[in-house]
Amino acid sequence: MFEQLANLPTAIKQYLIITGNYWAFTLTDGALRMLVVLHFHQLGYGALAIAMLFLFYEIFGVITNLVGGWLGAHLGLNKTMNFGLALQIIALAMLCAPSEWLTVAYVMAAQALSGIAKDLNKMSAKSAIKHLVPEGESGQGQLYKWVAILTGSKNALKGVGFFLGGLLLTVLGFVGALKALILLLTIAWIISVVFLKGDMGKAKNKPKFKELFSKSRAINLLSAARLCLFAARDVWFVVALPIYLAQQFNWNFWWVSGFMALWVIGYGGVQSQAPRITGTSNSSVDTVKHAYLWVLLLSGVTALLALFMQLEVAVHATLIIGLLIFGGVFAVNSSVHSYLIVSFAKSDGVSLDVGFYYMANAMGRLLGTVLSGWVFQVYGFVACLWASVILLILASIATAFLTKNKS
Repeated sequence: MFEQLANLPTAIKQYLIITGNYWAFTLTDGALRMLVVLHFHQLGYGALAIAMLFLFYEIFGVITNLVGGWLGAHLGLNKTMNFGLALQIIALAMLCAPSEWLTVAYVMAAQALSGIAKDLNKMSAKSAIKHLVPEGESGQGQLYKWVAILTGSKNALKGVGFFLGGLLLTVLGFVGALKALILLLTIAWIISVVFLKGDMGKAKNKPKFKELFSKSRAINLLSAARLCLFAARDVWFVVALPIYLAQQFNWNFWWVSGFMALWVIGYGGVQSQAPRITGTSNSSVDTVKHAYLWVLLLSGVTALLALFMQLEVAVHATLIIGLLIFGGVFAVNSSVHSYLIVSFAKSDGVSLDVGFYYMANAMGRLLGTVLSGWVFQVYGFVACLWASVILLILASIATAFLTKNKS
């Protein structure tokens, strides 16, 4: 087996290292989120207070995606990826501190480091693929497939990480679980440091700091659509949904977390199959049209779900079935977007464009998380769904302009 791996083309070996690195990180990231949620739930924190523990995680994700792209272009993507892994190890180690240290401020600081680590790792992984696929139209189908596999497998493993976090907490306790995750991530970090190519993603013409913001109309429109798309998901999924399931369905915490973990795994599975669902094309223009049709479909699905919930039509069945359909259609949208940004990005300094785009993604998550808590608390769950519909209409408008893009 090792001989077969050694004989693989260099691009394939680098892709496997990047993907394995991303998988290990994602597994620990999902597990850490569940560990924090479960542990602080046991300490008596309410759902909204727990959600706020992740506020810095999202805020620093926005900053990291913007600055991280510039760093990747200057230093190389291997360095930003390895630095992200190292930061996550530090964040995990911080939470191994004595329980009396684990104040809200301290945990938020650890989560801030984890947010920086996560987006450095994601930006590096997505950008690196651009350098592993041949230039020109002949490579576009392969690029779509590789991005879809990386993105889909990441989200599936995030769901597995939810389960892993609960299992490790039960078997090893909070600190023991963190130490197990540190060990896993340290192994991935060593492999990445030793085997990942050092010059990947380093721009030939070093970009200036003022070039962080994209000048490409296509990338700006795609970023705006991405911001609205992820805000539309998180405005009802992050805080409102788990609280609603617990309050209205009388599900216990394990039922809620288990169901959401399975949803994320299924969501990731659909993402990885997006090229088969939409069909691959050698033209990004065709894929933009797919993006527009799929976001329109998602808007319609969400509007129907909001209407049925408002009219109280078979609430349990409507929500579960609607959530599954939403997840499938959203997964295709997300995967098509992930391909388009890598396709649109300039090869020289690709991380600048990808970093700017994922900054918009992080801003969408942040907006959605804050709105989810506020809208649910003031207006209720159905209002969160209608807020999602409005955001999806905005995403549709941005994508419509993208279909007419000439540059």
